[in-house]
Amino acid sequence: MENIKLSELFGKNVFDDKVMRERLPKSTYKQLHKTIDEGLELDPSIADVVANAMKDWAIEHGATHFTHWFQPMNGRTAEKHDSFLSPTADGRVIMEFSGKELIKGEADGSSFPSGGLRQTFEARGYTVWDCTSPAFLKEDISGVALCIPTVFYSHTGEALDKKAPLLRSMEVIEEASLRVLRALGDTESKKVITTIGAEQEYFLVDKRQYQQRKDLIFTGRTLFGAMPPKGQEMEDHYYGSIKEKIGKFMREIDIELWKLGVPSKTKHNEVAPAQHELAPIFATANVASDQNQLIMETLQKVANRHDLACLLHEKPFRGVNGSGKHDNWSLVTDTGKNLFSPGKQPKENLTFLVFLAAIIEAIDKHADLLRLSASTAGNDHRLGGNEAPPAIISIFLGESLSEMLYHVARGEESDSFTKEFMEMGVATLPKLKKEVTDRNRTSPFAFTGNKFEFRMFPSSGCISEANVIINTIVADTLNDFALELEKGEDLQKTVKRLVRHTLKKHGRILFNGNGYSEEWVEEAARRELPNFASTVDVLPALIAPKAIDLFGKMKVFTEVELHSRYEIMVEEYYKTINIEARTMLGMAKTQIMPAVLTYMTQVAQNVSMMTSIGQFDIEPQSQLLGELNRLFNGLKKSIDALEAAHAKAVEIHDGLEKAQAFHQAVLPEMETLRDVVDALETIVDEQIWPIPTYSELLFRV
Repeated sequence: MENIKLSELFGKNVFDDKVMRERLPKSTYKQLHKTIDEGLELDPSIADVVANAMKDWAIEHGATHFTHWFQPMNGRTAEKHDSFLSPTADGRVIMEFSGKELIKGEADGSSFPSGGLRQTFEARGYTVWDCTSPAFLKEDISGVALCIPTVFYSHTGEALDKKAPLLRSMEVIEEASLRVLRALGDTESKKVITTIGAEQEYFLVDKRQYQQRKDLIFTGRTLFGAMPPKGQEMEDHYYGSIKEKIGKFMREIDIELWKLGVPSKTKHNEVAPAQHELAPIFATANVASDQNQLIMETLQKVANRHDLACLLHEKPFRGVNGSGKHDNWSLVTDTGKNLFSPGKQPKENLTFLVFLAAIIEAIDKHADLLRLSASTAGNDHRLGGNEAPPAIISIFLGESLSEMLYHVARGEESDSFTKEFMEMGVATLPKLKKEVTDRNRTSPFAFTGNKFEFRMFPSSGCISEANVIINTIVADTLNDFALELEKGEDLQKTVKRLVRHTLKKHGRILFNGNGYSEEWVEEAARRELPNFASTVDVLPALIAPKAIDLFGKMKVFTEVELHSRYEIMVEEYYKTINIEARTMLGMAKTQIMPAVLTYMTQVAQNVSMMTSIGQFDIEPQSQLLGELNRLFNGLKKSIDALEAAHAKAVEIHDGLEKAQAFHQAVLPEMETLRDVVDALETIVDEQIWPIPTYSELLFRV
């Protein structure tokens, strides 16, 4: 196997700071860096120099085309490739790339979802260079292309993508954080950076079996499938030895991501059979978002090369763990200070106390928006199961940290953060300090040392959505706190008053127990915490007056932009279930029914033959035939019921009403049909069953 020099490989295909320092004139490099570091407006005069250097670098690496790479509101990435060719007067060509082309591109974006911001005949949309995220090269069998991270705007100025609101939210939380830090006496910090580490879960299945499942092809999840004799109950897959075929795939993933400058750090088997996880090192929020989009794309592209299919759906298999994307969120200053690091004496760490209190208030006040950020039709199947957080938003701090906060609020002394050593009973093992906080896998929003882990987010989602919400709601609360701190005469007393007020008014959001338990559902109701069980329940929160006021005040979304995103989410929900219902009906009528009839015919012929040639006991065959006939009749009734519910739902014109109809009427009929088909799968001859089973999909990779 080829040896890899990681130091030479990493970032090989990235026009990063090192490359810019080497290739740009010193003055241009300094000016560009100042723009990025200080958040200044980009000076167009340096664009031509940067564009030329970028073009030369890309061509040296084999690039023939460039593309403005952006994240439209369908949650994926988009790119339109243009070659560097420019014709000359003598009929030949030269390779050109101007500053104008670097800064701005025009895309016919009329077919991207816009939620009413643009009509089909309004084709004009602009991509604008995001100089804070490095350009990179995509290389595969189709060639090499220079990808320039951009944001996407309509010609009237509204954001048409996921990236622009994220950049806005990063600015508002930086401004609010610096204001608080100044009030606390920090005069050194000049920047506050939102950092993200997004853990990506996924499934791998055999490509040939994938291609035989229309439900996987069209919807990303299995709409039918009986549980095999073994699932995940033996708990032997999690962190287990990685199969050679999967290891080979993971090795290529690492190489491809390292070349793109994505710091892929951790890989392992997850809980469910055929499930795995990849985790990168932290990066700034906008770069982390770009990198996660590249991770998802690379996973699926490389899987295809290895005769595998990568499933990013939140619940591709019923009965085993689903997949999430754990969004680890924190704030760090340019002086290296993590604002959520408790330090040795957290009760004396005023910065930590203020920012922790801001999280508690923000999450409690805007639990509906945080829940909304993790809401998709796919994630509805995952949340609340025995592997994902419940749909009820709560914060886990751990007993020690929670106790310390209440002591601070009451002005009492506390030694809850005093670290002790663990006694492991083996003399040769080093002594380790006991951690004062634990992790809670059932918590949607958990403190994990010096960051918060948002565990609800869907595996197929664009993490910009979650981080826009978190940045904005925390920034709003920090601004309120800054007012109190600025007018307070005694910082210690003011901070304790803030903590006390926060715990009294918003302490209900803190929960350190088992989020899966029925007792927590009842307790949450007593605390009057919202419980949005499904996406359709929480969708209206995005255009509620409270949200419009918040995002307008913070200049992250205009009211028009919020309504457009609401319309897109509503449409995406009912369109997803519409595709699933149609796929289900097609499979049931053209694959399942013929297979069951074939097997019923074989059993009936056996009964008839045995009866004709003698006095045989045919009671078992007759019982089997009767059971098949009963289930077949149930199959037909379920198909008819689903068709009727589906036909009624598609006729509804109002978006939210249609989404509610698909949720309340269509989904239950889909589950009924599935139950009948899954029961048939357990008794029909497996040689006749028309689609690969869970046993084949989960255990034959």
